[in-house]
Amino acid sequence: MFENIANWIDSHLSTPMAKLGEQRHLRAIRDGIVATLPIIIVASMFMVIAFLPNSLPESWGISNWIMENQFKILLPYRMSMYIMTLYAVFGIGYSLAKSYDLDGLSGGILAELAYLLTVIPVMIPAVTDGVTELATQNPELATYLEQIPAGFNIPMANLGSAGMFIGILSAFFAVEVYRFTQRSGFKISMPEQVPASVARSFEALTPTAIILIVVSAITMWMEIDVHGIIATIMEPLISASDSLGSVLLLTFLTNFFWIFGIHGASIVGSLARPLWLVLLEQNTTALAAGEAIQNTAPEPFYQWFIYIGGAGATIGLALLLAFATKSTYGKTLGKTALVPAIFNINEPLIFGAPVVLNPTLMIPFTVAPMVNAVIAWYATEWGFVSRTVASAPWTLPGPIGAFLSMGNDWRAAVLNIVLTLIAVLIYYPFVRTYDNQLLAEEQQDTSAE
Repeated sequence: MFENIANWIDSHLSTPMAKLGEQRHLRAIRDGIVATLPIIIVASMFMVIAFLPNSLPESWGISNWIMENQFKILLPYRMSMYIMTLYAVFGIGYSLAKSYDLDGLSGGILAELAYLLTVIPVMIPAVTDGVTELATQNPELATYLEQIPAGFNIPMANLGSAGMFIGILSAFFAVEVYRFTQRSGFKISMPEQVPASVARSFEALTPTAIILIVVSAITMWMEIDVHGIIATIMEPLISASDSLGSVLLLTFLTNFFWIFGIHGASIVGSLARPLWLVLLEQNTTALAAGEAIQNTAPEPFYQWFIYIGGAGATIGLALLLAFATKSTYGKTLGKTALVPAIFNINEPLIFGAPVVLNPTLMIPFTVAPMVNAVIAWYATEWGFVSRTVASAPWTLPGPIGAFLSMGNDWRAAVLNIVLTLIAVLIYYPFVRTYDNQLLAEEQQDTSAE
C-alpha cells in the first residue's frame, strides 16, 4: 500500500514540486532572501539588546544605560534589517542573471536600479512665511527650524518589507531586459582586446537606459504608485498567511512531503518565506516604534514552537528513542540523534529511524507539530507569550531560541519546553510500538544465528 502511495507521490507530486522548486525565478527569490538571513539574524540581536530592559529589573545599571542609548543601539538595525529588501533585490538579480549565464554583478546592479526607481523621494515642505515670522519671536522655534533639513526625503518603509514584492518584480524586469539585450544583440559590443570588466560596463549601457526610461516613466512621470497598488493586492495574502488555518496548512504540507522523502521545508519555505519576512519586519518595526505588535506567525514562530528539534517536532522522538526504548537499534539511534536534535538537525532521525514511509512513525510526525501549532497559536493570541520580534539562529537549543526570538520573554522558553513534553507524549505510544517491532526483528535475527 505505502509503496503504491510513494510511487504515486513520486510521479504526481515529487517531480513537479522539485521542478517548481528549481524554477529559475523562484530559485532567484529563494537565493536572494536566504542571502539576507545573516543580516536579519544579526540585526535581530540588536533588537533583542535594545529591548533587554523589558526583561531585566529596573534597578540594574545596564537597564538604565540601554534605555538611554536605545536609539543608537537600534541604528544598525535600521540600516540593515529595516531595509532588507534593498539587500534581497541585489541577490535576486544576481541569482537570476547567473541562471541565464549572464554576468551576475551586472544583473544585481540593474535589479537594484530598477527597484530604487520605484522609491520616489518626497520633497520636505518648506517653512511657510507665517512660521518664519513666529520664529523671530521664539528663539526655541528658530533653533528647531534651523535643524530641519532641506531637500528630499526617501520613504524608508518602501526599502523594507513593504517593498518586498515590488523589489522582486523589479529584479525580474531588470534581468529580463538585460537578457533581451544580450540575446538580441541590442547592445554595445566592444572589441576582444578590451578588458572584460570594461566590456561588461558598455554592454550594460543599453539595458540601463531601457530600465531608467521605462521605470521612471511609470513611477515618476506618470506618477503611478506601484507600491500602493501592490500593497493593496498583497494585503489579503499577507493577512491570510498570519492565520491559524495557514499555519496548520503549511505545517501539514511540510511534514507530508518529508514523509515521502521530499525536503518539505525547502518547498514550503521557498513559497512562504517572502510572506514570513514581511510579517517579521512588520513586528520589528512596530516594536522599534513602540507600537502594538500584531503578527503571530512569522517564521521563528514555526521554528521554536512547531518544528522543535526539526520538522515533525522530532525532539520528542529523539528523547524517547534515547531514554525509553529497549531495542539496541532504537537506543543507539536515539543517543546518536539526540544531540543533533537539540540543535534542530533531524535528518539522522528522518532517514535513520526512518520516518520516511514508516507507517508507525508518520502519524505522530504529522500530528505532533500540528498540535503544537494550535497550542502555540492560542498561547500567543491570548497573551501568554510575546509575539515574535527577532530571528535567532535556527541551530540554537529550543528554549534559548524561543527566549531571544520573542523579545527576551522567559515564558516563550517555558512554552518551548511544554511543547517538547507534549511532543514526547504524542510520540510515546507509537515509539513503543516501533520499539517492539525492532525488538522482534532483533530477536528473530539472534534466533536465526
